[in-house]
Amino acid sequence: SSNHRKLASGHLTVGIIFLSQTTVGIVGNFVLLYHYMSVYHTERRLRFTRLILMHLTIANSLVVLSEGVPQTLAALGLKSFFTTFACKLFLYVQRVGRGLSISSTCLLSVFQTITISPTNSYWKDLKVKAPKYVGFSIFLCWNHYTFINLVFPLYVLYMPSQWSTKNITQEGDLGYCFTIHQETVTVLLYAVLIVVPEVLFSVLMIWASGSMVFLLHRHKQRVQHIHSTNVAPRSSAESRATQSILVLVSTFVSFHSLSSIFHVSVAYTDNPSLWLVNTAVVISVCFPTVCPFFIMSRDYTLPRRCFSWIQNTKSCSVTGDI
Repeated sequence: SSNHRKLASGHLTVGIIFLSQTTVGIVGNFVLLYHYMSVYHTERRLRFTRLILMHLTIANSLVVLSEGVPQTLAALGLKSFFTTFACKLFLYVQRVGRGLSISSTCLLSVFQTITISPTNSYWKDLKVKAPKYVGFSIFLCWNHYTFINLVFPLYVLYMPSQWSTKNITQEGDLGYCFTIHQETVTVLLYAVLIVVPEVLFSVLMIWASGSMVFLLHRHKQRVQHIHSTNVAPRSSAESRATQSILVLVSTFVSFHSLSSIFHVSVAYTDNPSLWLVNTAVVISVCFPTVCPFFIMSRDYTLPRRCFSWIQNTKSCSVTGDI
């Protein structure tokens, strides 16, 4: 009886943690998404950085909803809501959101690197054309992750007995439902279609981040060399935006790497502990939860205007740094 009470208390604590994290993440992402929609409605266009950030916000929302919500319900003892279809749906949305998150962050860092590159560099031709390719690049990312991730639910449809909300042997624990490890062919397919692109995106992000650091350092040296404090507004704004993107990308890479390590541990550990499963979930939802608040903190006029809008004095449609 005492053990049952302790177990129930532990589940309640975990449930409250998941609920708090999920609520904060949903509110933050939806407020930011509303802001971008308001800007688009007012200006009829979005800068390429904002367009990418809007899709990153959508991806973060998908991750929070597909991972935070079911884990919260499961921790509060509401596993009966998860049918076979619900398990497949949550896992599908989770994979799409995760893929779009890394691809959007990669696009953001690469396009910003091209944007701040000198006009006499080998990027000069692409620098002019780059903004035109942003929409198409985002479209390709959505297509890739939306359709590629359908391979696995469709595969599972032919073996429905492999998915269940009940505990069976030789299965992977998702917290709210279980799945057995897939066959070797499916694992290889997953590696080629999902893991390889993620690795390529990670390499591109690291390269772009290194390039941005180098360009910022060279810009700083040039400014110091001419002993001028009157930096051109455009150059100053680009530097601030680049620094913000660097911090955002570094935060993403840190959380994504840590999350991947924990998810691999859960996937390849027989009967993983509840602590391991819960920690993997908390870490994987950390970036989608923190991201919108970081972006809003760098958009210096956004908080003031938003609070004014809440008080029915002004609307929340502003310009910002990123």
